[in-house]
Amino acid sequence: MTRAPDIVIIGSGIGGATIAAGLARTGARILILEAGDHLIDRPENRDQRAIFQRGFFRPKEVWYEADGAPFNPGNYYNVGGNSKFYGAVLTRYRKEDFAELRHREGVSPAWPFPYEELEPWYGRAETLFKVRGTLGEDPTEPEHSTPYPYPPVREEKVIARVRARLKAAGMHPYSLPLGVDIDAWLKGGKTPWDAHPHRADGKMDAETTALAEALKHPNVELMTNARVVRLETATDGNRISGIVYRKDGAEHRLSPRLVVLSAGAVQSAALLLRSANEHHPRGLANSSDQVGRNFMNHNSSAVLALSPFFVNRSTYQKTFGFNDFYLSDGAGGPPLGNVQLLGRVSGKILKANMPSVPEWLLNRVSIHAVDFYAMSEDIPHPESRVMVDGDRIILKWHRTNWQAHLDLVAKLKAVLRKAGFPIVLSRAFDKRTPSHQCGTIRISDDPGKAPLDIWCRSFDHANLFVVDASFLPTSAAVNPALTIAAQALRVADHIASKEFAT
Repeated sequence: MTRAPDIVIIGSGIGGATIAAGLARTGARILILEAGDHLIDRPENRDQRAIFQRGFFRPKEVWYEADGAPFNPGNYYNVGGNSKFYGAVLTRYRKEDFAELRHREGVSPAWPFPYEELEPWYGRAETLFKVRGTLGEDPTEPEHSTPYPYPPVREEKVIARVRARLKAAGMHPYSLPLGVDIDAWLKGGKTPWDAHPHRADGKMDAETTALAEALKHPNVELMTNARVVRLETATDGNRISGIVYRKDGAEHRLSPRLVVLSAGAVQSAALLLRSANEHHPRGLANSSDQVGRNFMNHNSSAVLALSPFFVNRSTYQKTFGFNDFYLSDGAGGPPLGNVQLLGRVSGKILKANMPSVPEWLLNRVSIHAVDFYAMSEDIPHPESRVMVDGDRIILKWHRTNWQAHLDLVAKLKAVLRKAGFPIVLSRAFDKRTPSHQCGTIRISDDPGKAPLDIWCRSFDHANLFVVDASFLPTSAAVNPALTIAAQALRVADHIASKEFAT
């Protein structure tokens, strides 16, 4: 880029890549700064021992508990962000998720706009990410003004039989909306895609869809291995005047017209807090004192259903879910959450959590199992927060709605037993597994209660937008990627009409 950029986007995950795709047509000079690099084709990409047992791809990064205890989080830094490892489930929030929703342990607050406001951009996001799905199977599915652009990923025969068993048990299984070209994926190896790194072999992640679309335009450029260390404000404190980033051991500075922060729910909040100055001693965009607060991370568990009479020789498995306990507990009580299949769990994967058990024995177990993911909403809490101490990130997660999650797991176990699986085991995920981190810089129509307006613009800095999972006011109980992408496209249209209209 021979001239200074008009827009700098910090981060190339779902939010950053998608808003870049939405803004590319404006002709504005756009520079995307990515702290990591491209994933490359290598044998470890399909080596489950490397991925799950040795943690080959986990960054050597340490965060801290509020009491000072260190831990290694499961976040990734590369072009495409965490989407390079995601399960590619691209689900819309339910209509009810945008309204106030009462849970057994509190209230999930209403969004500052209803589902209908975001609906057109959901359809555009589904097109951009080439979502495979079908309508009419899930009773909780909100209204779609457009169909899915592709039919659902084909179901393996043994998994179709499991779906039929669950339907006979009274559930309403539906085809997961997936961003996966299954034929392209299987050419790279007979493995699941869930939690497996992706180069360019069939998964529709932020790099291979939205970023690729943005980079078709000559006015868009990507710079890798460029980690932003702070933002600077003008003398009056009301605008972002500079972005300081580190690359090749040296610090550099940019002064764009607009800044879009898309580094992820934890890193975006940490950057704003670290950028505190005399005008903003509590951090940038933080006159509400809400930056870093309301951190949410889905309550999640892996649930393995086993039967000695069931043989599972599927390869990828992750093709259906059910929401029978999403809006209530099935008996008129409060919501519990979503259930969906995990990618096929092999003995190699199981050994990561049971290192003392021989892998051959775990393989014998896994051949008789089918694997599910139970997910419940984590309600925003002001003391669940991201904080910084110099370069340290401190994560204080005040987990909420946990009993509802335990109830969901219990309901799922009962359904699976009814469906013919007499042995059902479960294991909860902890903070080392980033189960859709969100909420730390949320949107609102009240500047006293949140850092961002409904267009993800900072109330404090007119040229700063935050477009990643941090803007989400609630976590709902579905995968958030498509909602982030839809809002990114909506914000891009708003910026284009207000800032770059010809």
